[in-house]
Amino acid sequence: MLFKPWPKNPIIYEINTWVWLHDLSQRYNKAITLATIPPDELDGIAEVPVDAVWFMGVWERSPAGILIGRAHAGLQAESRRVLPEFSPTDLVGSPYSVHRYLVDEHLGGPGGLAAVRERLAGRGIRLVLDFVPNHVAVDHRWVLQRPEYLVQGEPDDLERAPDDFFQAGGKVFAHGRDPHFPPWTDVAQLDGFNPGLRQASMETLRHIAAQCDGVRCDMAMLLVNRIFAQTWGKHGGEVSPLEFWPEMIQSIRAKYPNFLFVAEAYWGMERELQQQGFDYCYDKRLYDRLVHETAESVRRHLTADVAYQEKLIRFIENHDERRAAVAFHLQRSRAAALTTSALPGAKLFHEGQFEGRRVKLPVQLGRRPAEPTDWDLRDFYRRLLKEISSSVFRDGEWQLCDSRGWPENDSYLNLAAWCWRHEDERRLIVVNLSDAGAQGRIHLPWNDLAGRSWRLVDAFSGEIYDRAGDEMTDLGLYVDLNPWGFHFLSLDERSTLICR
Repeated sequence: MLFKPWPKNPIIYEINTWVWLHDLSQRYNKAITLATIPPDELDGIAEVPVDAVWFMGVWERSPAGILIGRAHAGLQAESRRVLPEFSPTDLVGSPYSVHRYLVDEHLGGPGGLAAVRERLAGRGIRLVLDFVPNHVAVDHRWVLQRPEYLVQGEPDDLERAPDDFFQAGGKVFAHGRDPHFPPWTDVAQLDGFNPGLRQASMETLRHIAAQCDGVRCDMAMLLVNRIFAQTWGKHGGEVSPLEFWPEMIQSIRAKYPNFLFVAEAYWGMERELQQQGFDYCYDKRLYDRLVHETAESVRRHLTADVAYQEKLIRFIENHDERRAAVAFHLQRSRAAALTTSALPGAKLFHEGQFEGRRVKLPVQLGRRPAEPTDWDLRDFYRRLLKEISSSVFRDGEWQLCDSRGWPENDSYLNLAAWCWRHEDERRLIVVNLSDAGAQGRIHLPWNDLAGRSWRLVDAFSGEIYDRAGDEMTDLGLYVDLNPWGFHFLSLDERSTLICR
């Protein structure tokens, strides 16, 4: 099952597989697995449209991890808060506490995954799965059979920090961790410097790559040599002369040249991971700017070179972040969604985002509460995805636009503007990223506007504006936007007459 190379600026749709299949089973009043997803559900995804589905959490979950989760007081309290009639059996284990890289039988097993992959491919949709390189479940077979693959400690480490280490088979092992947070007590830390572990990881990746078209690599920056050395110090093995990721990526690409690698990346390490071979890295910095900072901060972010931006994956929601309907109020969420979606790079959407779901689930939960659908929001997203699927956003040239104001009105600083051009197609996007009205003059970078009359049509409002090219060239295009308002404009030449 070989696709051509991935399209530029692909649209990826994340689905919490266990929860989604539970919802479908309730709706159709029968057990639904990956093998038996009703055709209408897959057709609905294809109609959105998207280029790939990321089935998050298909691998076999750890029996020990399930018990750890069910005994965790904080996880139980959060689950009771978000899920009516919660029972500990609703905690089905973390998808990132991988017991084996076999599709969980509850979800349909390897045969179910193969079947749905073929059905998705028939609709032109690729498949993305998880790869968790930093850790495995505490009951993974390597803990007893290949202890050298894991970061080990001493008995006094366990006594000193019992939450950081655990004992198995007479040895002490470290729990997996992000150095800025407490350890994950349902997983064991892998030794990224161990040559045997690297070879085993490569074999695991080959096994995964045979079943899908790309992987999202969990916490990818933790396996960069300098980060791993800083995190584990004396507990880590001897520092490898080679980086982890180039070795992995080159090995897979030798057999699957079109295979896609996406890095979950933080700490400003996006460019470094791109240089190590990743096709796309999380643009968490843009997300944080949209949530917490100003329009000027967003605009500065967009001044980075285009080659770098084309290898970012933009989002305002995924399973680790709050639901967009909560992180942003309604109108602001639309402005943020339009901003991230109409930029260069890949776009990531989360199942439930289009419908306005508000409850962020712990990843260990196997079901979710019922929530009403926001039909207006769903219509907005369908129009947005249809627009960004056009050739101008796929193959066009993207440029940031300058915005200017005038004395005693600096509201233009709240505007972010950019444009796309591909052959005869042109688009201009202007967004007011503030809770106050904003006015300004947008200067487009095209040098062929003057001497012509132009018709601008907004894809969302339907409004039509006729403007003189001379004015847009000399003064800039005047815009006046309400709080969190936006223009999504197509530009078409109206006449060859010189407009004065």
